[in-house]
Amino acid sequence: MRSIWNGAISFGLVSIPIKLVNATENHSIHFRQIHLADGGRIRYRKVCELDEEEVHGGEIGKAYEDADGTMIPITDEDLAQLPLPTAKTIEIVAFVPADQIDPLQMDAAYYLSANGVPAAKPYTLLREALKRSNKVAVAKYALRGRERLGMLRVVDDVIAMHGLLWPDEIRAPEGVAPDGDVTVRDAELDLADALMDTLGEVDMDSLHDDYREAVEELIAAKASGETVRPAESGDTGGGKVIDLIAALENSVQAAKKSRGEAGDGAEGEGEGDGEMADVHPIKKTSGKSSASGKSSAQTTKKSSAAKKSTSKSTPKSTGAKKSTSTTKKAAAKKTTKTAAKKQTSSSGGTGAKKTPSSRKRASA
Repeated sequence: MRSIWNGAISFGLVSIPIKLVNATENHSIHFRQIHLADGGRIRYRKVCELDEEEVHGGEIGKAYEDADGTMIPITDEDLAQLPLPTAKTIEIVAFVPADQIDPLQMDAAYYLSANGVPAAKPYTLLREALKRSNKVAVAKYALRGRERLGMLRVVDDVIAMHGLLWPDEIRAPEGVAPDGDVTVRDAELDLADALMDTLGEVDMDSLHDDYREAVEELIAAKASGETVRPAESGDTGGGKVIDLIAALENSVQAAKKSRGEAGDGAEGEGEGDGEMADVHPIKKTSGKSSASGKSSAQTTKKSSAAKKSTSKSTPKSTGAKKSTSTTKKAAAKKTTKTAAKKQTSSSGGTGAKKTPSSRKRASA
């Protein structure tokens, strides 16, 4: 890693030559400004307000603008003559417990590397002293033209330094807290504790920037000429007034489900597989529909009762055969009687009609 500053740590009368190396890097994706009409890149040029001519870097200096707009030129020679004991030194001023440093003060982070073989022994001495004391060192140093405050601590086998803001650079949180008195119930605190326990701890190395990955995929798709489909945005419920208890309970259940834990008897869980069942609201119906629902229910009951009675009154297979033969015999008798009646009526009708010869005999 490339060093950005060379100097020494002043530990009492002990001087430790070191190199300052950036401990962090920025992975943000940067965009250029372009002209929408033709795609040409937009560039910023430094132009003097008086003659409206472009000025190059070698012709640009520093100045302090006074309250009335007057520019007071300040040269690098002027700054170099100022007494700055920490110009090339990280001067340790105190050792304090780590919890005395407000995280709001923390700024950029650096690694301090021993510069050369002679620096190895005093560097290791300071590192081990910090480890055994469980304290951090507060120091002053100068970087990029100004004096700064720093905190030295041990990370693995390396001394790291966090740039700190000066105490007067931290703003007081006035007007930030919610207005009025807000009461939190014990039940709500218990659910919040349960949610915290359910979420548990996380491996910090497993966290990554999902948005940056999505932007990289978008750029790759556009570069290859593919059609980019808009992502579905979920409803986060921002700005809505919610039931805090219900939200906490749902959050606990969701956290348990995401971690593969079984529920604790919440509504909607199946008895066998522990999955959440879909619950649909019952729609209200009018009086007619409810009455028809009742009549249909009664009809269903009657039909089911009729089926039961039929199944009970149905005889066994042997009895059914006997009943069938009896029925056939009765039908045969009925058919015989009907035929006899027809024959009788037929013969009676023939006798009623007398021939002419029989009429003559009767008259004689």
